[in-house]
Amino acid sequence: MTTTYEQDFFTWTQEQATYLKQGRLELLDLEHLAEEVADMGRSERRELASRLAVIITHLLKLQVQTQRTSANEKSWRRSIIEQRRAVSSHLSENAGLKNPLQSASAFDTAWVDGLSVALRETGLDPDLFPEDNPYRLEQLLDPDFWPSVSSAAP
Repeated sequence: MTTTYEQDFFTWTQEQATYLKQGRLELLDLEHLAEEVADMGRSERRELASRLAVIITHLLKLQVQTQRTSANEKSWRRSIIEQRRAVSSHLSENAGLKNPLQSASAFDTAWVDGLSVALRETGLDPDLFPEDNPYRLEQLLDPDFWPSVSSAAP
């Protein structure tokens, strides 16, 4: 007996995998399988956008937030370094995300999300932040790129 997609998603996935391995193509739920495969791709793009958003958030904090501790600055820099490493690895495993259309979509989402988080976490006047994304994708990924940093107040 075949479990339906709507009844029990987990069991459905296991059955579909078994049918694929056994070559029992007539038992496959092709409509839902196609949806799930497409969702997997979107999930990879969301992960890229999420990691880029973290980089943008911390770059903006470095650039704009003058009232910060050296511990905050070190934490933001460590986060940027870690996210750059993770993005590089993610792109190595998912080369299709380097496609300009895919990377542009992720980059646009990352800017909106990163700016939103930076605004919320700093509580600073939105006018202190750039209206448009000042970074290029290449800069976000460049381990040697750091924005001009405002001095922390004593």
